[in-house]
Amino acid sequence: MLDSLLQEALGLLLSWRFVVAALATAIAGLMRGYSGFGTAILLAPVYSTLWSPRVGVPVVLLMELFVSAYLLPRSFGEANKKLILPICAAAVLMLPLGSIILLQADGGTLRRAIGIFVLLFGMLMMSGWRYHGTRPLPLNIAIGVVAGLLKGATGMSGPPVILYLLAGKEEARQHRANLILFFGVLGVASIVPPLWGGLIGISTLIMTAVMLPVMLVSVPVGARLFHVIPQRWYRRFALILLIATGGFALLG
Repeated sequence: MLDSLLQEALGLLLSWRFVVAALATAIAGLMRGYSGFGTAILLAPVYSTLWSPRVGVPVVLLMELFVSAYLLPRSFGEANKKLILPICAAAVLMLPLGSIILLQADGGTLRRAIGIFVLLFGMLMMSGWRYHGTRPLPLNIAIGVVAGLLKGATGMSGPPVILYLLAGKEEARQHRANLILFFGVLGVASIVPPLWGGLIGISTLIMTAVMLPVMLVSVPVGARLFHVIPQRWYRRFALILLIATGGFALLG
């Protein structure tokens, strides 16, 4: 048993997939530390293409859990909890339904769906479109429902929430805190359905253990860069990455 685990771990470390996954993980960590989001939306298409959605998505969820533990305490006091907590509650309730999709859907179809979704989100962000309406409680709950379904099925809950929260007039620091609080709460809750469904096995744990140090080194660096790099530079870089990873999952 131990020999087979060591062989599996060694095979991962010596493969070209490790290099691609490690590079994507480092970039995602920088994005998450800088902006409060970016981990799942960048890693879900890459990991799903490299290892299949049923392995890649649980690895993303585990990575999110550890990253959230680092960022969440600092941002809880700065976030707009009246806005974020109803979105979180609706998303948590929908997580199990999204996980059923992950368990039942064809892996290739789900991977391509993830790629299309990320690609469209990147193009929408690049177009400059924003939601400019109000943010009443029923709409907050509706956004949470969509985000929870996406989180359970693909590991990504960010796109609808990010576009929605950008409608607010909060300063950049509170925007970032809002996103960190949302992803932190959902990161903890999202582990339960795949664990219950048997998707978190030895392979998932090995891949998480290998990639996690890369992520944990990158996130603090990204957090420091928030005070150094102009947001317009980051935005351009992030949008290019989103479109590239969406295309990678779609064509890979």
